[in-house]
Amino acid sequence: MYFSPSDFFSMDNSSERSFSDRSPLVNPEEFPDWILFEDEDLLVVDKPGWLVCHPSKNGPWSSLVGAAKTYSGIEKLYLAGRLDRETSGVILFGKNAVSGKSWQKALEVREAKRSYLSILEGELMAAMDLETHLGKDPESPVFVKQRVTEPSRKSKPAKTSFSPLKISSGFTLAMVRTGSGRKHQIRVHAQWAGFPIVGDKLYGRDENLYLDFCRAGWSEEMAERLALPRQALHAFLFGKEEDFFFAPFPSDLEKFCLDEMKIKRGDLSHALGLARELACD
Repeated sequence: MYFSPSDFFSMDNSSERSFSDRSPLVNPEEFPDWILFEDEDLLVVDKPGWLVCHPSKNGPWSSLVGAAKTYSGIEKLYLAGRLDRETSGVILFGKNAVSGKSWQKALEVREAKRSYLSILEGELMAAMDLETHLGKDPESPVFVKQRVTEPSRKSKPAKTSFSPLKISSGFTLAMVRTGSGRKHQIRVHAQWAGFPIVGDKLYGRDENLYLDFCRAGWSEEMAERLALPRQALHAFLFGKEEDFFFAPFPSDLEKFCLDEMKIKRGDLSHALGLARELACD
């Protein structure tokens, strides 16, 4: 099985909606449009960048898991990995224990791989391979925030590789691969290396933006200080062996590349094609 969209670009604008709402709900009529692949064993979807994965108190349509359960009519779905709320891209559910646990195990032992596309602040002129330890940031008022730290009993090793695809106007479109699955590791490593992800409220230039967003949602002040309403991180590939699933480049990131980075559409298509080739190596 091999799935590949006919186009690199998504015409769906769902990733741009509801940023003023801290708890947006899925429109049941839209959910089928997010499906990348489905059979009796798997449900693979393209998560938008405004939706949390795990259920919340606001009902089944407030999370991807809840929406997938309601859509499929299956009470127990097996989620293979997760993505942060503001990270878009491929999410895979197993519809039964055999399929679901197989994919979960493959991800755990690194037989399954996930590749990302990201827009970074600054011009990354060469590939960058980072290997550090990550742990909780005791100096941050944000409980979930991580940072690069010294090896210890509480810290965990993390590996992240950034490969520049296109550099323009002070930004870099990059492909990102991970050699571990630590919390927020791409975002932490990008900030630590001096190339924070565009639109990242927590690991960008000012973590108070994250706190303000949690308290009051999106605001005009944030719009002036952030180039995008969400972090420019997209999980475009997930798979193992010959089973690869691709999510097309989301429209909000495409627009930033074309309008803010001034990349020509043909050059952007070439860069995305190169990312797909590299990810499948």
